[in-house]
Amino acid sequence: MGSRSFDHRHFGRAVLERRARTVSVCVPTLDEAPSIERTLAPLVALRDDGLVDQVAVVDSGSADATRELAARAGAEVHRAGALMPETGALLGKGDALWRALGVLHGDVVCFVDADSEDFGEHFVTGLVGPLLEVPGVQFAKGSYRRPFRLGERVLPEGGGRVTELTARPLLNSFYPELAVFAQPLAGEIAADRELLFQLPFDCDYGVEIGMLIDVWTRVGLQGMAEVDLGTRQNRHRELSELTPMAATVLQSVMARLQAEGRLTGRTSGVRVVQRPPMAAQPARGAA
Repeated sequence: MGSRSFDHRHFGRAVLERRARTVSVCVPTLDEAPSIERTLAPLVALRDDGLVDQVAVVDSGSADATRELAARAGAEVHRAGALMPETGALLGKGDALWRALGVLHGDVVCFVDADSEDFGEHFVTGLVGPLLEVPGVQFAKGSYRRPFRLGERVLPEGGGRVTELTARPLLNSFYPELAVFAQPLAGEIAADRELLFQLPFDCDYGVEIGMLIDVWTRVGLQGMAEVDLGTRQNRHRELSELTPMAATVLQSVMARLQAEGRLTGRTSGVRVVQRPPMAAQPARGAA
C-alpha cells in the first residue's frame, strides 16, 4: 500500500514543540453553539502554549450564538461570506473552506469539524504530525471509528452512512487506489498550504472527496497519509437529510470522471460548482 498510515499516538505535543513550520487550525462552522466551546478549548490551549500559530473559526452564517461563543473562547472569528466578497454569494461548506485560505497564514493548514464529542488536541497533533515529521507527506486525512447513537443506545459502528453507501462504492469502482482511506469524507485534514492553493474546491459537501481525488492526482499516494484519531461521535441526521449530501458526493466524483474522459453516454446531469485554485486568483489590489 502506497499510503502511509499512522496512529495519532505516534505524534504528540513534542512534534509541535520542535516544528520548523507554522501551523494554522481552522474550524468551519454553521450553527455549532452546543459544541464550539468544547472544540475550541484544546485548540486555543495549543495556541496559547505556542504550539500552533493560529486558531480561526470561519462561520457560514450561523443563526445561533456560534460566533459569539467562538470569540469568547479566544478564537479568531471570520464570517465566510465576508471573505473575498467579490466572488459572490457563499455557496456552501467547500466555498467556506476555499475562502478561509485567504486568512490562514500557516505553512501547514489543519481543518477540523466542530461537532465531535470525542475531540481533543490529538486531532491536531495527529494530523499535522506526518507533514512535520515524515519526508514527502503533503496531505493527511483523519480516520476513526464512528459509533451510531440511537436514542440512549450507542452502537459501535454505523455512523458513516454516506461514506459506506456512496463514497466507498464510488472509490472502489473508479479510484481503487483511494479505497485504502477509511474515511474519505472526513472533514479532518491537514495539508501544505501551498498544495491547497493549487486545488479547485467543490463548493458544497463534495469538497472532501473531490479534494482527496485531486490531491492524489497531484502528489500520489506517496505524498498522502492517514491518521487514526480514535473515535468520532457526532450528531446523526435523519436518512432523508443525507440524500442531498450523497448526491453532491456522487456529482463530485462524476465531474472528475467526466474531466478525465471516463464517462460515456448522457452526462448532462453533472452539476458541480467549483472555486478555482486560489493560486489562480488575482492578487489583492491588482487591477
